Amino acid sequence: MFQTMQQCTDFIFQLKASSYKGAPLESAQKILSALGHPEHKTKFIHFAGSNGKGSTLNATREILMAHGLKVGAFTSPHLERANERITINQQEISDKQFLHYANAVVQAVQDHLNGQFPSFFEIVTLIALQHFAHEKIDIALLETGIGGRLDVTNVITPEVSVITTISLEHTDMLGDTYALIAAEKAGIIKKGKPVVVGVENQEALKVIRQTALQQGAPLYLLHEAFHIERLQNGIFHYKEDSVIRHIQPAMEGAHQQNNAALAIKASQLILGHLQEDAVRTALQRAKWQGRFERFGQQLILDGAHNSEGTAALIQTLQQVEPTKKYHFLYAALQDKDHSVSIQMMERIATALYFTTIPMPRAASAQVLADQSEHFNKQVVEDWAHFLTEKLPQLAQDEVLIVTGSLYFIGEVRTFLKERGM
Repeated sequence: MFQTMQQCTDFIFQLKASSYKGAPLESAQKILSALGHPEHKTKFIHFAGSNGKGSTLNATREILMAHGLKVGAFTSPHLERANERITINQQEISDKQFLHYANAVVQAVQDHLNGQFPSFFEIVTLIALQHFAHEKIDIALLETGIGGRLDVTNVITPEVSVITTISLEHTDMLGDTYALIAAEKAGIIKKGKPVVVGVENQEALKVIRQTALQQGAPLYLLHEAFHIERLQNGIFHYKEDSVIRHIQPAMEGAHQQNNAALAIKASQLILGHLQEDAVRTALQRAKWQGRFERFGQQLILDGAHNSEGTAALIQTLQQVEPTKKYHFLYAALQDKDHSVSIQMMERIATALYFTTIPMPRAASAQVLADQSEHFNKQVVEDWAHFLTEKLPQLAQDEVLIVTGSLYFIGEVRTFLKERGM
């Protein structure tokens, strides 16, 4: 059994892939049975999608909290410590609680799985489900890890499912077409339970429509069942049977307006009626760390970890900083298609800098740089030293964007906060 948080996280972090070789979700279901089925004691909203899950979940949380609900949230990845993944009304799970529930999982693994541990993500999901059940919350918001159909979070039956976007990511696990990936994400759609969808790719949408029809699940599609009217300065109207006017989300960019609209619809399906002022205030508060997050006037952190995310980042930059010269510092993991994102950045970049995350699965800076044909590219060995030197040197019309893997964003955020930047 774990005695300290350090001992616990050191052990579970190294559980990259399950040693349990049973049927999909079987290990989690055996453990949940041993724990008294905490997943049956909470109401849920389930979020899947290639991009925007976290931002949409966070906006939904703010809206529901603004209407007086006690809201749990399970998100990933964490940026600084594992406790960030499990919150109730934005209060992180304590070390004591985390250890208590982790040790309950360990006992169940020893008793029912012959000591064959599931993955890190599965264990943390099981910790979250116990915590939410024990604290008797009104609703929990769960973000999938990868995919949906076989993701461990899919042991729940949600009141509402949300699918944000579909892009070609994790193709080795989810399939190499929009239709195949959509089929995996659509696995969170449950019989008779409504699904809110922001997906625009037609190939993916066809699969989602078919799945919703097969499950008898009411489908609420952005730009079809509910709409956005975009105004100037990041303001929009939300339009359905009634209109919520002049919403200005804290998160910048058209894609964040889409995420906010999904959050409004998901919240309305839970609450029935929304208070307009509460919605406006909630979305003005709904900031999400590491997503177009500003540190001062000339540094932006954005975990654009695939080509769709990079496209949204660039669109937002050109909307809110149209006259600036863009310097990018990029680091990524090996399991992504970097070339498309790099080509997108090349088109608008004054300079491109590539570095390596201190992780086993990291793509090397040189490999990333070799995919770029930009005239002003550079490999950075020590990104911390680079940031310290580069930031004071930026001219007034220049901005530095740190982007790529969210793990990298987490490292940089910690560095900046430790130095009071």
